Amino acid sequence: MHSRTPEIIHLANLIGRTPDSVAIRLTNFASVDSFHQARGVKGMEGGKKQVQPIWDEFINDREELLFESEKILAEKEHTKIEERYANILEGIGDMKGEDKIRAVKTRVNQDLFRKIVITNYGGQCAITGIDIPDLLLASHIIPWSKNEQQRLNPENGICFSPLYDRAYDKGYIGINENFEVIVSSSIKEKHSLEYHAKHFASLTGSKITLPQKYYPKREFLQFHMDTIFRG
Repeated sequence: MHSRTPEIIHLANLIGRTPDSVAIRLTNFASVDSFHQARGVKGMEGGKKQVQPIWDEFINDREELLFESEKILAEKEHTKIEERYANILEGIGDMKGEDKIRAVKTRVNQDLFRKIVITNYGGQCAITGIDIPDLLLASHIIPWSKNEQQRLNPENGICFSPLYDRAYDKGYIGINENFEVIVSSSIKEKHSLEYHAKHFASLTGSKITLPQKYYPKREFLQFHMDTIFRG
C-alpha cells in the first residue's frame, strides 16, 4: 500500500490523484478489513467512516462489483474489458446480448479469483510447492455453482496444481479444519499401484501450506468434507 508501489502510481495517474492520496485511501480500506485489523492497521478515523459503507457493499456483492471495477479500470485505460481480457474470452465472439454479458462477467471474475488465490498462496501449490503459474489453479472449496455469494471470497479458494485441483474438486481428497489432507477410501484402495505411492501415499495427515493472508474458512472446509469428499 506504499505510495512508491508501481500499481499505486499507475492507479493514481489514471484517476488524477497523487500516489500518497491513493496509498492513504488504501490504508483506510485496510483498516476495516478483519485481516489487516488483526495486523494492527489503524487508518485515519474520518477516512475509516468514509470507506466502511463502500467496503461493506463490496463484501456483500463481490461478484458484481469486482467486475464493475474492472470495467471502470479498462475505461480509464482507454480500452474495453473485452480487449483487456481477450486472452480468456476466446470463443464467445458470436454471442450476443445478455448471454455475452454473462459469459464475459463469469470468465473475468473466474480469472480474477484465480489471480487473487494464487497470490494469496505466494504463487505456489499448497500441496506440492510447484511455483510455475501455468501449472496452478484456484480450487473452490464450496463449488462455484453452490454458493454465489462466496464465489470470489479468497477464503473459499486453495491454490493447487492440476492433479490435486481435480482430486479435490471430485472429492478424492479433502482438507479438514486443521488444514490436514485427508485421502478418500477410493484412492486408498489403489495402494498397490505405482501412482498411489507417487502421488497420494504421503498425503494423509500432511498439512497444506497455509496462505499469506486469507486462510481457508473452516466452515467452507467442513462443507466440502460433508458434501463432496468421498469418505
